[in-house]
Amino acid sequence: MILELDCGNSFIKWRVLAADASRIICAGVVGSDAELMLALNEESLNVTACRLVSVRTDAETQLLVGLINERFGVECACAQPVIELAGVRNGYEQYQQLGLDRWLALVGAYLHAGKACLVLDLGTAVTADYVSADGEHLGGYICPGVPLMRNQLRTHTRRIRYSDDTAERAQQKNGPGRTTAEAVERGCSLMLQGFVATQLELASEYLGDTFVVFLTGGDAVVAVDMAPGAIIAPDLVFKGLAAACPLS
Repeated sequence: MILELDCGNSFIKWRVLAADASRIICAGVVGSDAELMLALNEESLNVTACRLVSVRTDAETQLLVGLINERFGVECACAQPVIELAGVRNGYEQYQQLGLDRWLALVGAYLHAGKACLVLDLGTAVTADYVSADGEHLGGYICPGVPLMRNQLRTHTRRIRYSDDTAERAQQKNGPGRTTAEAVERGCSLMLQGFVATQLELASEYLGDTFVVFLTGGDAVVAVDMAPGAIIAPDLVFKGLAAACPLS
């Protein structure tokens, strides 16, 4: 079995594949190394290989690598920054500064599409990346996602205090808010939609008339109706990770 890990700053996304990578045996999202090990211990797993991508510090990453090695007796293959991978050329002036998870997601998208693509990751932070038909990463954009916008308002504005349940109810409609919760939740949603709409316009300018849109991240569903034909791809990073760390 193959253990794959996407280690972000807040969460670890994990999945276990069959030895031939033909199917997903189990998967999940956890908030810490301890939770990951607990989740893996609850499954009857015979892990024989591991690959991971991490945006954490080297010390934090090595701590997790050590835990995996101790538990399963395998060495983890860790994705590293590169100038070119699987036909995609890194577009950053200093390629090492492009977030590894973001890099692997756009590589995964290009591998899937085989032509120009726009990758929209709508998570805690929102990113957009452009890849040309010949695999040139043209760069991208980063801005706060809905969770960050919401939390900033709720944390730094004394009069904005409401529960998660109230937030969920407020999101059920898009009309002008008649409570603070409605105004905040719907305003953040509209800002996200505006970002997506702008990216779709820019993609036509930079990529031409034929390109594939990929949506990933927790708020991808918000953009589905705005991008007909878009591919919802929650595992883009893992697809790129397989290219970065082949096991044979």
